[in-house]
Amino acid sequence: MTFWLFVALLATLVLMLGLSYRPLGDYMAATFTSRKDLRVERGFYRIIGVDSRVDQSWPVYLRSVLAFSVLGVLLVYALQRAQAVLPYSLGLPAVPEGLSFNTAISFVTNTNWQSYSPEVTMGYTVQIAGLAVQNFLSAAVGIAVAITLVRGFAAHRSGTIGNFWVDMTRATLRILLPLSIVFAVVLVVGGAVQNFNGFTSVSTLTGGAATIPGGPVASQEAIKLLGNNGGGFFNVNSAHPFENPTAWTNLIEIFLMLLIPFSLPRTFGKMVGDNRQGYAILGAMGAIFIVSLIALTLFELQGAGTATQAAGGALEGKEQRFGILGTTLFSTTSTLTSTGAVNSMHDSFTPLGGMMTMLNMMTGEVAPGGIGAGLYGILVVAIISVFLAGLMVGRTPEYLGKKIGSREIKLASLYILMTPTLVLLGTGLSFAIPAIKDNIEKVSIFNPGQHGFSEVLYAFTSAANNNGSAFAGLSANTPWLNAALGATMFLGRFVPIVFVLALAGSLAAQDKVPATAGTLPTHRPLFVAFVVGVVIIVAALTYFPVLALGPLAEGLH
Repeated sequence: MTFWLFVALLATLVLMLGLSYRPLGDYMAATFTSRKDLRVERGFYRIIGVDSRVDQSWPVYLRSVLAFSVLGVLLVYALQRAQAVLPYSLGLPAVPEGLSFNTAISFVTNTNWQSYSPEVTMGYTVQIAGLAVQNFLSAAVGIAVAITLVRGFAAHRSGTIGNFWVDMTRATLRILLPLSIVFAVVLVVGGAVQNFNGFTSVSTLTGGAATIPGGPVASQEAIKLLGNNGGGFFNVNSAHPFENPTAWTNLIEIFLMLLIPFSLPRTFGKMVGDNRQGYAILGAMGAIFIVSLIALTLFELQGAGTATQAAGGALEGKEQRFGILGTTLFSTTSTLTSTGAVNSMHDSFTPLGGMMTMLNMMTGEVAPGGIGAGLYGILVVAIISVFLAGLMVGRTPEYLGKKIGSREIKLASLYILMTPTLVLLGTGLSFAIPAIKDNIEKVSIFNPGQHGFSEVLYAFTSAANNNGSAFAGLSANTPWLNAALGATMFLGRFVPIVFVLALAGSLAAQDKVPATAGTLPTHRPLFVAFVVGVVIIVAALTYFPVLALGPLAEGLH
């Protein structure tokens, strides 16, 4: 791909997102503020015994989220363990206990970490009834939690933040399902596979034999990307031509990953009654995205030595259909949105290029972040930003008419600290405990030294941030990594949600205070720059030492 073709591709992507921003953002705001239920929704509420007119306090909302998610883990685990007796199992055996545990948590937490080759491990029933269903539901949970925080800013002296069952149902039926159907058809038109053919034996041009797997790929691919899930139907994910056939489907897949996260700031602005606030959040997201894309692209174009420069770039692990530029755009999008899908192998990136994919996750994935999670993540950063600004001028900080007191800043700080704690603790234990360290070095790590350390660091960074991508040189289907990464994914998803819902409840209970001459304007470029600065500084201070042990050391070697 030439430079000017890449510029045209990027301009087309920006145009598509720009055309979608207002209508989709307004539609989502209307979806979550309407008091009218669709007929199918009313039927569902009757079945589960929910009154859609009754809102919940934040502890009740939290219990609903946790109960629903734990039930999802149990159901996905049971489907995998019973696979051998299920229809359309393709003759595949039951998934082992440790891997079933890891995979169930992975898909329920919107991570989609895969320690296995999907096409030879999961039959169609598990793929559709287990994994694809959770692709919808986990994404809906993320949107629902984000909307509660927005309601917290918009509410006046309210003891409730919404109804989880209503929010989850509407996110699924009114947003995710219609869009995924449309784009599944688009991907089929582009050449993605959609069938139930199982494994087909064919003869090659050289007279040899090959086995080609089929399956309902396009339908799962659409929600995998739209819902920022990322788990592929095939082991090589979106590098496989059955999932991502051409350069223009590659653009569509990038667009799908960004569509809802980049439109949610409009929903935020609409629901708080000030669209300028949405533009400010969008500006912060866009600035971080552009800086990250430029850095990753430069590192990959530069290459890492004589061999890569002679080859015209660091082409190992990259699809020639997309080239370096199409790869870096996809990888930046995937790691900044918590999708985790790949159209190349991040393990083959240059050391500093691989570091950028890690750093994208280490910033908290707020540019634009995962579906729902990106919005509530950057709003937490915005709260910390106004708090710091308030300290500078000696005023009680306010954001959108809500005072940021000790309770709010404690919750925001705990949110910010939770993910780094999980990343550093998991990575540290993997190398500090002799028995685990020996097993990882002998069984899991294919590339010793700094790169091997980076592979483990990447795994825990991906799990804690619910991203799901990997440095593929790490063999993670071991007892320790299945258990440790499973626990990291679960805690990395639901502990921050606890803090977000508590924060939403605290904000909703407040009355709005009028703006004064000393109130910090949060819709201007200065505030946008402040938010971007907080994101970068927090990530740098937290992760620089551990990055210096892995990708930085390798890059300077």
